[in-house]
Amino acid sequence: MLLACPPVKPAPFEYHAPERLDEAAQLLAEHADEAKILAGGQSLIPMLALRLTSFPHLVDLGRVADLRGVEQANGSVRIKAMTTQAAIEKDASVGAAVPLLAKAIPLIGHFQIRNRGTVGGSIAHADPASELPAVALALDASIEVTGKGGTRTVAAADFFEGTWTTAMAEDEILSAVSFPTWSGTTGFGVEELARRHGDFAIAGVVAGVELDGSSVKRAAIALFGMDSTPVRASSAEAAVTGTSGAAADLEAAGQAAVAELDPPTDIHGSSAYRKKVGAVLVARALTQALEEARRG
Repeated sequence: MLLACPPVKPAPFEYHAPERLDEAAQLLAEHADEAKILAGGQSLIPMLALRLTSFPHLVDLGRVADLRGVEQANGSVRIKAMTTQAAIEKDASVGAAVPLLAKAIPLIGHFQIRNRGTVGGSIAHADPASELPAVALALDASIEVTGKGGTRTVAAADFFEGTWTTAMAEDEILSAVSFPTWSGTTGFGVEELARRHGDFAIAGVVAGVELDGSSVKRAAIALFGMDSTPVRASSAEAAVTGTSGAAADLEAAGQAAVAELDPPTDIHGSSAYRKKVGAVLVARALTQALEEARRG
């Protein structure tokens, strides 16, 4: 008996390799919804190969030198979009300035993927189970998008609109992301549940805390894999702020984080299972963050 096999080659497309950002923006404006940006390709290439999607034009940003690099100034770390995840993972200065990035990036796939995958590509792809969109949301990152008419800045809270959907127009390119740095007595934690290391998370949490003496002065918490976008857990942040961070405080924060969520049900877990796991992961991520902060 012959079994039908899925396609393993993409549909035909025209390949464009601009060397300047304005040239790339012009190509997008020219081809509109028939064009797709190719950044690292770790998400797009498999989807094209399986013909889950197709585009007549691919615009590869790999030769745009202006889209690579890291700048630190004015209390933030600005990462240009085509900077690879591996480059950030290996950059000790970025890890010191934005520890949440250093903790989250090693959980993205495997090192081969991080060698190709880019920071901007991951955030622009807006997969709700991805780590970097949640980090951007938790830290109130500013996202720069560039089109034919120039560059504008979008707050991370306004950027993610749905699964694989963002506030960018069809002719805009994510060009950089600025992550604010935290000062004071701070700590950060990342927790996720996946079937195996490198898989997309069934549920995950990123968290940061700032202490004032023995109490929590500030908290930032975002969940991923729990909705069609990463979710800022404002109620959980409020629940833990002003407390000593005792086990009961963290459990209450976990319950607050998932109280109003209706996570998806799929082959990996039911909605109720994800809510239960999400609450536990919030408490664990906060515990990790508090332990780091208390170590000084």
